[in-house]
This record gives sequence, C-alpha cells and structure tokens, in this order.
Amino acid sequence: MKIELVEITIKQLVEGYEDRAEEGVSGFGGRLDIRPPYQREFIYKDKQRDAVIDTVTRGFPLNVMYWAVRSDGTYEIIDGQQRTISICQYLEGDFSVRIGSFSEKRAFHNLQNNEQKQILDYKLMVYQCSGNDIEKLEWFKTINIAGEELTNQELLNAVFHGPWVSDARRYFSKSNCPAYGLGKSYLKGTVIRQDYLEKTIQWISRDGNVQKYMSNHQHDSDATELWSYFTEVIDWVRSVFPKYRKEMRGVPWGFLFNEFGKSKYDTDKLEEEVARLMEDEEVTNKGGIYSFVLNRKEKHLNLRSFNKNQKREAYERQKGICPDCGEYFEIDEMEADHVTPWHAGGKTIAENCQMRCKEDNRRKSGK
Repeated sequence: MKIELVEITIKQLVEGYEDRAEEGVSGFGGRLDIRPPYQREFIYKDKQRDAVIDTVTRGFPLNVMYWAVRSDGTYEIIDGQQRTISICQYLEGDFSVRIGSFSEKRAFHNLQNNEQKQILDYKLMVYQCSGNDIEKLEWFKTINIAGEELTNQELLNAVFHGPWVSDARRYFSKSNCPAYGLGKSYLKGTVIRQDYLEKTIQWISRDGNVQKYMSNHQHDSDATELWSYFTEVIDWVRSVFPKYRKEMRGVPWGFLFNEFGKSKYDTDKLEEEVARLMEDEEVTNKGGIYSFVLNRKEKHLNLRSFNKNQKREAYERQKGICPDCGEYFEIDEMEADHVTPWHAGGKTIAENCQMRCKEDNRRKSGK
C-alpha cells in the first residue's frame, strides 16, 4: 500500500465539476470520481453543508480526505464525498451561506473578488492511496465520513461493486426509488443508507448472509432477481393481510414469505385473530402478532411479565418453596411463571403468579 499526502486547491478540485445524476459526479479536471457506484447519496443536512463552507472561509482546516488511485491514473473518493460535493455545489451557486460579518446569506457569485479568491486558493489535504481492493476496503472501514459512519451494507457495496450493485441501487437505494414506493409501509429504515437493500438481500439469502449473496451475484449484469423477489414478498403480504395497520411496518416479511409463501390461508380468519390480539393487553409487541398467527411462536408477542411486587407476593405466599422440586430458594434464585398460561386464558395478575426455581422453570419453558 502506498499513501502520499498532497495539497489540492479548491480551484483544482472544482475544475470540470459535473453532476450527471445516475451516471455519477466528477471533478478535478474530470479525473476524480466523486461518487463511485458503491458510494452513498448526498446525505448532509443544510447545517453540515454550511459548516463546510464556513470552515473554508475562516481558513480553518478541514479533515484530511482520502482518494484511491486507479490503475489508469484517475482517482475515486474513499473519504470526503460529502465535503467535496458541498464545496462544489456552493461554487456552482446551488445554495447560499452567511460569510464574514454579513447577516444575509450569499451565494458564491455574490462574493467580492477577494472573497472568491480566498476560497479558490484554499488548500485541501488529500491522501492519495494506491493498493488492491482488500486494502481499499480496510481504509473504508477505518475512516469516518464527517461523523457519518458507513453502514455495513455501504461497506459491502464497496467490496462487491460492479454492474449488479449499480442496478440494485437503482431499485433500492435512491430517493423515491421503486422499492420505497412499493414497500415504505412495510419496511423500516431509509433507502439512501441502504436499509431496504440490506433487508431484501437478508430475506432472499434465507440465512441472512448478505456478503455471500453479493459475492455470488457481483458480476451479474442486473439485479432483476432481487427486485422480482421483493415485489413478490410485498404482493404476498398484501394478499394475506389486506387490512393494513401501522404495526405491519418492520415485520420480517421476507423470512415469513420464505416459510409460508406457498401456504393457503383464510384471510378473514387471520384478520379476526389479528384484531383480537391487537386488543389483548397481555400482548405488548403488536408487530409480532403477524409472525405469531403464522408460526404460533409466543415469543413474538412479548407477553406481559410479572412486576416485582407480584413476584414478591407469590414468593411470600409460597414461603420460598418451589412447587416442582419442593426445595427452598431465595427470591433471586427463582423466576415467575403463569399458573394458567396465556394461551389458556391466563392473565398477568398476582393471583396467577407462581415462583419456580430457575432450573425447573427453564426446564418447563424449554429454555
């Protein structure tokens, strides 16, 4: 690995700046790929963007940037994309900021000649790094981008970049992308931070191994298989649970589809059970109801637990004796359990609480 520290003026940086949207962003006389295909969309908030320009106009140093040197002698940004785009957009006149003693905001073209020259002559410190893809990934992992740490999916996009990643991002990673339009009511997270892409790959891989799936498909010409799978999952959800509730957002729909997508259901009966469980005060995780009505695992419901007072009342009533083994235990050596279980109509009330020793209770619960 070779790393060389160089000084680049803002004038050099913005030379030939061009934002071609889906086709990428370039600068530095066309030799710098500002937004490689694996990089995130521009996510700076106005306050962060303005702070970059304020730092430059005050002559304060910006954090060092990292560029990777390609085999053809051109460059791609490893760290510094957000700061670079902020600078270029300001010089393009895309936004205004307060500079100096002026109370009003001014665009670059509103500045005096000496103010413009000060910005253009500002020197950025850039590490130009030469190395293989594995070394590049290591740089990527260890660098923070202006306080916005890369997500695991963004790192994997960097490792496995190629035609498949570019096409997958078109479906899953752009603002108002097709996946957002179709699935925003069913998935949590944001598309530009790769949450939709990561979740869908976890689902389709079945074992949640995103890295393995991306490795196997890196050189595919497109991501239509992934997109088709996603649409099939959402269509299945809408057909099985036609009545929408806000609790449906964030349910692991893909994993449920993998297991139950071929089964036939009476949607009216499912809706009756879902509605009843939504009203059950014992059920504290309402989103888990959708998993429960399919696989019958109570753990998804996060049923109410006994409080400290209820546990103490049961312990004193039993005089510390476990009803199963007949031995005496201190209270912190015991666990609360329902006398009549929830599925048989039992409630989480003091009269329905009993204390068992941990060994017996966990044996009963299958823990």
